[in-house]
Amino acid sequence: MSSQLPQTSIVQRLAEPHPGPVPFSVEFYPPRDEQAEARLWRAVRIFERMGPAFVSMTYGAGGSTRDRTLRIVGQLARETTLLPVAHLTAVGHSVDELRAMVGGFADQGITNILALRGDPPGDPLGEWIKHPDGLEYAEQLVRLVQELGDFNVGVASFPEGHHRAPDLDHDTRYLVSKLRAGAQYSITQMFFDVDDFLRLRDRVVAADPEQGAKPLIPGIMPITSLASVRRMVELSGSVLPANIDKRLAAAAGGGPDEDREAVRAVGIDLATQMAQRLIAEGVPCLHFCSLNFAKATSEVLERLGMNVMAA
Repeated sequence: MSSQLPQTSIVQRLAEPHPGPVPFSVEFYPPRDEQAEARLWRAVRIFERMGPAFVSMTYGAGGSTRDRTLRIVGQLARETTLLPVAHLTAVGHSVDELRAMVGGFADQGITNILALRGDPPGDPLGEWIKHPDGLEYAEQLVRLVQELGDFNVGVASFPEGHHRAPDLDHDTRYLVSKLRAGAQYSITQMFFDVDDFLRLRDRVVAADPEQGAKPLIPGIMPITSLASVRRMVELSGSVLPANIDKRLAAAAGGGPDEDREAVRAVGIDLATQMAQRLIAEGVPCLHFCSLNFAKATSEVLERLGMNVMAA
C-alpha cells in the first residue's frame, strides 16, 4: 500500500476545536461530464473556505463511477485543504477488485473510507445479487478494508430502517455488527423526521452501549425541488413525511412547473429547523448532501451561525 502517513481520522477531526455549535461535513457525488465537474469544483472551493470537518465522495451504483470517484477523491486530498472520505461499495465487485480499489485510495493518501454494501445498478430497490467472488455484507467490507492497512472506516445507517431489513430491530443489529467489526462512526441516509434519528440512536445505545457511544452523524439534504426529492426518496426506500410533502406541494403550486423558489424557501426552513433540533440533541456533526451545489447548504449554515468564511 502507500507509504504516506495516514490522514487524520474522522473521529479525531470531530474532536478538534471548531467554530459554531457543531462541526459540519459535506457529501459530493462524481460528476457525469466536464460541465458538471466544473460545477463540482466551484462548490468545493466555496466549501473549502467554510472549513467543513470532512467531505465525502459517493460511489455510483454497481461501481459505475469507480474511476471518476478514485480520481476526484485523490484530487481533493492533494489539491485542497479538505479531508476527504471515499465511499466504497461491495456491489458488483470481487474481493480482488475491492482490494485494488482500497490500494488505489491508499496510493493517493486516502485512509478514510465509508464502507457500504451498495445498491444494485439500474434499480436501487431491485434484487441484491452478490458477486460470485465478492462480499455479501458491509460488515465483511469493513473487516476487509481494515485488514489491508491503517484505514479509518465508517458505515451507513438508516433512521427509518434499511428498506431490505424486515424490521427496525434487525436493522439495528446490522448496524451494531458493522460497528463491532471496527467501524468508527456512521453517517445516516438522508431523513426528514428528527424523531426517526433519535429513535435510531436510542436503539443502538440500548443494543450495545459501547457501539452506541460512537459518532452517529445525521445526513441532511436541503430540499430545493419537490419533484427531485420525491424521486430521491423513492429510489432510496426512505419516506417523505406527509406533512412535509403537503407543505412543499402547497409551495410548488398547481401549475405545470413547480415554483422552485417557493419550494426552495420551504426546504431551507425545514433543513434549518431539523439542524437546530439535532444540535440541541447533541449530535457530533451535521452532514449535508450538497448535490454538488454550495448555495442551499451555505444558507442553512448561515442561519445556524456556522457559515464562517475564511478571510
